[in-house]
Amino acid sequence: MRRLTVLASLGALASAAELTQITDFGPNPTNASFYLYVPDSFKANSPLLVYPHWCHGTAQDAFGSKQWRSIADEFGFPVIYPSSPWTVDHCWDVSSYDTLHHNEGGDSLSIASMVRWTLENYPIDSDRVFVSGTSSGAMMTNVMIGAYPELFAAGSAYAGVPFGCYAGDGYAVWNADCAEGRTDKTGEQWDALVLEAFPAYTGPRPKMQVFHGSVDNVVNVTNYYNEIKLWTTVLKTGSTPSSVAENDPVSGWTKSVYGEQDLFESFLADGVDHNIPDQIGEVIRFFDLDCTGETCFSRKSLPS
Repeated sequence: MRRLTVLASLGALASAAELTQITDFGPNPTNASFYLYVPDSFKANSPLLVYPHWCHGTAQDAFGSKQWRSIADEFGFPVIYPSSPWTVDHCWDVSSYDTLHHNEGGDSLSIASMVRWTLENYPIDSDRVFVSGTSSGAMMTNVMIGAYPELFAAGSAYAGVPFGCYAGDGYAVWNADCAEGRTDKTGEQWDALVLEAFPAYTGPRPKMQVFHGSVDNVVNVTNYYNEIKLWTTVLKTGSTPSSVAENDPVSGWTKSVYGEQDLFESFLADGVDHNIPDQIGEVIRFFDLDCTGETCFSRKSLPS
C-alpha cells in the first residue's frame, strides 16, 4: 500500500522519541559517534536512513536543522545520525585508504558498523537501507555507496564529489585539487576505483541520485559531471540521459534520468552555490520512503 507524500504536512509532530547515543556497536576504528532516532511511530519492516552531517556540523545539528526527523515521524522509520570524530572541522574521512576500502577501517567502517548494529537490533527491512548527505555528508554518501554496496539500496548526495576523488595520504584530508575541480577522470577510471574498493563483491549496485549547484564556490561543479561519469559507468546506464526535464523540481533546475530503470538521476541547479537547498520530496520519491508493503523499492528491485 502506498501513501501520497504531502510535504506541507511534514511539520514537527508531537513525539516523545529523542536522539539517543549508542556507544557499543562493533568496529569503530576512528571513534565516530553513533546517534539513532527511532520515532514513536516506528513500524516493523520499515526502511532505514543514514544521514551523515556536513563539515563543521554534528549529529545534533543535522537532527535539529533538517527535515528528516519529522519525515521519520510521519512514515515510521529510524534515522542514523553519525557524528565525525575529527574535531578540527568535523568533516568526514573520505580520503584515507582505509575508508575507501571495504571493511578496512576509517569513518566508513564506523558508519557501516552503525548500520549493521541497527539491523541486528531492530526489525528493519535490510533491503531498504538508504544514505543521504550534503557537502562532506554527500562525499561520505558516495564513499558508502562505493565501498559498502551490500548494505544500501540507494544514495542521494548534495554538493559532493565522486568516490575516491578526495583520496590522500591520511585521514580526513582536504583535497584542494578535487574540491576546486582539477581532478577529472573518465567513467572507466572512476569505475575502477569503486571495483578496487571491494573486489570480491558481485551483487547489485545501489542506485544513485546527485544534486549540485552550477556555481558551487566550495566544491566545483566539475565534481557533479564526474559523479555522472562515475555512477553511469558503475550502473551501466549509458552516458546519455533517457530523459531531461527543465525547471524540475523547481525553476532553474534541470533533472536528468539515466537508464531504463531510472538507476541514476542528476539535478543541476543553475546559479546556485554550495548552499544548495534540499529537495526532500525528490529524495523521498527516489528512496520510496512513503511506501509500505511488498511493492516498495528495495535492493531486490536492482538489476543483478
